[in-house]
Amino acid sequence: MELADKCLNCKPEKRVKNLQSSSLCPLCKGEKQAGKTTFTVGLGFGVVVVRDVPAIVCSQCGADWITDNIAEKLEKLVKEAKSKHHQVKIISFLEDAA
Repeated sequence: MELADKCLNCKPEKRVKNLQSSSLCPLCKGEKQAGKTTFTVGLGFGVVVVRDVPAIVCSQCGADWITDNIAEKLEKLVKEAKSKHHQVKIISFLEDAA
């Protein structure tokens, strides 16, 4: 499943493909704005947490979306963490994706 341009906190049928089409959240009609989110992925043997991920965030319900560019960077960070087999890996996106 691709991460890009998808709501990270909602069900698949509620995900949004085009972030630029509206400044309103499709879930609650709150205002979407630039912000940050935390991305978490379970690896079976451990978990990777990436903090400070640039995202579009709803100011009302907190739903969040990421762009293709950010998703690619997240995939690289997760792949690297997975190869090291850490049980818990916490990464700051701003420091490690640069």
